[in-house]
Amino acid sequence: MTTKKIIISFFASILLCASLNAQSSVQKEADRLFNKFAYAKAIPQYEQMVVNSYNENHAYQRLAECYLLMRDFEKSIPYFKRFIEEADTPTNYYFKYAMALKSSGDEDSALKWLKKYKKFNKNDKRVKAFLKDGNLASVVFNSRERYDLEPVPFNTEYSEFGSFVHEGNLYFSASRKSQKNDELYGWNNEPWLDIFYVPEGNTMASPKRFGGEINSKFHESSLVFSTDYKNDTIVYFTRNNYFQKKEGFHTTQKEDKLIENQNNLKIYKGEKIDGEWKVTRNLKTNADHYSTGHPSVNTERTLLYFSSDRPGGYGGTDIYYAKIHPRGGIGQPINAGPIVNTAGNEMFPYVNNEGQLFFSSDGHLGFGQLDVFGTVADSTGQIKDVINLGKPLNSDKDDFGYYALENGIDGYVSSNRKGGKGGDDIYKFRFVPSLSVQGVVTDAINLKTLDSVQISLFNQATGELMSKTMTDANGKYQMLISRNVNYRIEAVRKTHPHKSVYFNTRTTGRAARLVRQDIELEPILDVKVLAGLKKIYYDFNKADIRPDAAIELDKVVKLMTETYPEMIIKLEAHTDPVGSHAYNDQLSERRAKSAYEYLLANGVPRNHILSYKGFGKRVPINECTSKQDCTPEELELNRRTEFPVVQIKSRTVTQSK
Repeated sequence: MTTKKIIISFFASILLCASLNAQSSVQKEADRLFNKFAYAKAIPQYEQMVVNSYNENHAYQRLAECYLLMRDFEKSIPYFKRFIEEADTPTNYYFKYAMALKSSGDEDSALKWLKKYKKFNKNDKRVKAFLKDGNLASVVFNSRERYDLEPVPFNTEYSEFGSFVHEGNLYFSASRKSQKNDELYGWNNEPWLDIFYVPEGNTMASPKRFGGEINSKFHESSLVFSTDYKNDTIVYFTRNNYFQKKEGFHTTQKEDKLIENQNNLKIYKGEKIDGEWKVTRNLKTNADHYSTGHPSVNTERTLLYFSSDRPGGYGGTDIYYAKIHPRGGIGQPINAGPIVNTAGNEMFPYVNNEGQLFFSSDGHLGFGQLDVFGTVADSTGQIKDVINLGKPLNSDKDDFGYYALENGIDGYVSSNRKGGKGGDDIYKFRFVPSLSVQGVVTDAINLKTLDSVQISLFNQATGELMSKTMTDANGKYQMLISRNVNYRIEAVRKTHPHKSVYFNTRTTGRAARLVRQDIELEPILDVKVLAGLKKIYYDFNKADIRPDAAIELDKVVKLMTETYPEMIIKLEAHTDPVGSHAYNDQLSERRAKSAYEYLLANGVPRNHILSYKGFGKRVPINECTSKQDCTPEELELNRRTEFPVVQIKSRTVTQSK
């Protein structure tokens, strides 16, 4: 090798080493920013690695995660595609990719990667929640309950989220620029969060910063008002690990650990002292090595709810609660349990004035990432299930920070859904609860409830059958209905003629949950039907009451003495056409008398049977005239005992025969 070639090779090696060292420095800086949660600042560094073709798989993975953590799911997908098929890709990326695809609306691809994730992570409970019968599970909720949403007027290009109303003011968190601090938060390149307030319901008012010591140079959010043991007003709120002008870490720790501790969240207590809000307590539920935040208190102010990623939970962040002692201290945290908490993240708990817990989760089955859920509890307050609150309150993005006003109808929710002004926006909702028609069906004569009445609900305008049900043992029925519709109810029972009842929901109030529609049915004037009689048999050429006939006549006794005690009837007996008129007249008369005497002997008042009479073969119910032209069944139809109803109630229009 010539001297010239040696020199060229030497300088090329130096340049290559310099280039590699430079690229290594880019990755080191990118990873440092990533570990500081400065994802917006880390992205261009990782993109530079891609441009320079340096450790591209690592860069792609981190870019996908950066956009995931910034909740920009669509932008994460192209980076996932660059590495997801590689053999050495960690399987946890399969689940992350599936959720990003689901959030972007590509459910077929989401299903593919969720199934692939399941092969390697069969015990992950999230898989069972999101997969059902080999397909993506559907979100089940009461689709008749809905929320009307509109953005609040004070949303900006930055983030606004979280709501709490106190004494006419709406308090929320926002990342708005401050004259005192123009520093941006590296996570998303937005200003640090502060607490603001605005008159609730005043669309023209400009938000103001919360005064006193509550706002600092770091993040503050999720402020709630409560009271102490003296019944004085206090606040709980979330802040970074910063108290009494000191960051919550030791100077001997390495930088990455400092950043981690600084970014951990804690709940602080604020009190009004000499007219100014002071931060007076760092709650004992906090720690430097995990986050605790998003406080909420129940109406009685006996329980503090919050979210935390403390060790020992079920997943990322879980919902916890702790007792507020009479003297103001906070008890030991209690995990809300596996019905509420999942392997994912549960956060932003809120308890309404009826004691129902609401929260956001990406671990329960939802429409996108974080969805808002409500809990279902039994009579003892034990949580039995959670329900997704449905669209449009939930979207294919993050929906969180649910808060309802005292009326339980109006409230606020936060979301980064499409169409907003900033990263997160606040939306005001108006809840329109599901509506039911409910009633009791009774007999119009004795006013007793009627079971087994078929209730059919029709749309008057279209005639379409909307729903069908049966009354229960107490005569009650209930069906879901819609607002602004004219309805017809048809009630049918074998013992009572059809009846139609009309009503509409056009003037039903928005907060109403129930329309009452009781129904009275007139009984059919037929003793056989009302009493449920079977055929009354007599032995050949005899008029004695057989045991099986007595069972049927006992039904008539009960009908006339208990069900309709004012009923008045006639008693008629008929025979088949076999034999002479004289023979059949006499036989039917004897049978009529036997039935008459049985009814009297068992409690039917004499004056409630106007007459008894045998008609022989004179009133057939078919054209059967002899054994020669009649089947045995046709002959039997004519051998009958009838009870024409004269009166079922005093002054009732009667039917006679």
